[in-house]
Amino acid sequence: MKKQRVLFVCVHNSARSQMAEAWLNFLYGDRFEAKSAGLEAGELNPLVVRAMEDVGIDISKNQTKSVFDILKSGELFSWVITVCDEASAERCPIFPGAAKRVHWSFPDPSALSGSLGEKMNAVRKIRDDIKAAVKQWGDSQRL
Repeated sequence: MKKQRVLFVCVHNSARSQMAEAWLNFLYGDRFEAKSAGLEAGELNPLVVRAMEDVGIDISKNQTKSVFDILKSGELFSWVITVCDEASAERCPIFPGAAKRVHWSFPDPSALSGSLGEKMNAVRKIRDDIKAAVKQWGDSQRL
């Protein structure tokens, strides 16, 4: 069976889309192939890397990617899922093509304030919320 290809998109490809990509590949890699990209390639968020390490998923070697580079490569996707928060939804890129589109709103980890511990707790909550959304969506895609 051919895997469905899924592209997760956010603004910088530094946190939310990276976590969603990792969760889909981890939980449903037998049925889906996930990638992620951003409006502009940013720097991988170290708190997100640490939060994913906490659950045994290493994304430390991931590179951030621009949605425009993926577009230029001609890659095709069955699904495009945007994971921008509502505050930056107007900046969230739209990926053209015949893919089905879904939007999930998650807070931007780079906008968090507070102590390191408070930020880390907030990133872990975002990580867990993304996992729950991926799991609910992945389960709903069963044939």
